[in-house]
Amino acid sequence: MVSATDLAQDAPELPIQFSDAAAAKVKVLVEEEENPELKLRVYVTGGGCSGFQYGFTFDEAVNPGDTEVVKQGVSMVIDPMSLQYLVGGIVDYTEGLEGSRFFVNNPNASTTCGCGASFSV
Repeated sequence: MVSATDLAQDAPELPIQFSDAAAAKVKVLVEEEENPELKLRVYVTGGGCSGFQYGFTFDEAVNPGDTEVVKQGVSMVIDPMSLQYLVGGIVDYTEGLEGSRFFVNNPNASTTCGCGASFSV
């Protein structure tokens, strides 16, 4: 497991950012579930209308090789295969007329679909 603390010592910047809004929402959801072991897992899978799609789930485990970013007392974890597509991105959260959702602001995406849930590189 690569922790944010380890990365901070080796590099000035984390490979992916966890926004204040996303961390705050994760904190609320973890408190509602009454399970402090829950972490937001962000992943990339094949599919969607643009080739790859983002996924978000809650997980108690941090697997070998995962990158963990801790903010506001909650964690976000990303597996190494997904991280390669997300480096330099920001995991964020928004609430608006279209509803509420986690999303990735991904500088590696050359195209995205209209909903922002899938992308191509």
